[in-house]
Amino acid sequence: MGLFELAASNLISPIILSFALGLAAALARSDLSVPEAAAKAISLYLLFAIGFKGGAGVAAHGLDGTLIGALAAGLVLSFAVPFVAFGLLRVLSKLSTIDAAAVAGHYGSISIVTFVAATSVLQSQAIASEGYMVAVAAVMEAPAILSALWIVARTGKAAEMDAGLVREILLNGSIVLLIGSFVIGWITGEEGLAQISSFIVAPFQGVLCLFLLDMGLVAGRGLRQSRGALGVGAVAFGCLMPPIGAAMGLAAGLLLGLSTGGVMLLMTLSASASYIAVPAAMRVALPEANPSVYLTLSLGVTFPFNLTLGIPLYLSAATLATGG
Repeated sequence: MGLFELAASNLISPIILSFALGLAAALARSDLSVPEAAAKAISLYLLFAIGFKGGAGVAAHGLDGTLIGALAAGLVLSFAVPFVAFGLLRVLSKLSTIDAAAVAGHYGSISIVTFVAATSVLQSQAIASEGYMVAVAAVMEAPAILSALWIVARTGKAAEMDAGLVREILLNGSIVLLIGSFVIGWITGEEGLAQISSFIVAPFQGVLCLFLLDMGLVAGRGLRQSRGALGVGAVAFGCLMPPIGAAMGLAAGLLLGLSTGGVMLLMTLSASASYIAVPAAMRVALPEANPSVYLTLSLGVTFPFNLTLGIPLYLSAATLATGG
């Protein structure tokens, strides 16, 4: 399937249309909403299912050098991407140093929902991928935050980095659940997956649709409320940075010898931007940074870009590069 066919297929998938529905409803000022408790329960379900299936995949694959190499590559990418993002922002936008550093930290971290959407595309195309990529996603959550704080420190600005913040980053609920369920899946293996497959396999796509509906609502409200906060250059960055990050992920995936699906997932992780773990950390470490800037760019610009255009582009590039 070609790039445009894949993009068209992705655009009319239930998960993308669910996001579009939420986005349109928010922009139209509809009172449609997902209760906060329900949204949290959906998030917990998705994180548990992703982690468990990844752990079961590792159990089936076995611990080897490729897994260790992929984890190391994820760490390096998460540290490195923010520096590229910061440099690009300084060229394209008029954001302050602190705002630019805060945004850059989001782009070194990952969007687990974008990762899930990419996994769904691979499944729909019957393309296999390494099960341990969810572990790579987990290790890419936090290092970018340290890079952002280092950038601020190097420019002479104050950045609050203490033991409390480190603890908050490492014990962030999403990271704990993702890693914990991964370990459970790894311990119980395929037998454990079979026991609860009716819970974490069959309903997964439908639950993901509801989650993306809520994400569309959040993104739409953010776009409404942040009018004037972003210039053309910053918005351009939100669309240009994902392919640049993906190119870095492509190079790393090829060096590691990952499968076509594995390369595509590493590209997606490198191209995505956090809107859960990093915003929470930035509120503590860089309280003077403008949330309407970094949240709108990550959730309102880059997230839709990756869902609609980015994922098909990354899959096509991975397929061409690996000959898959």
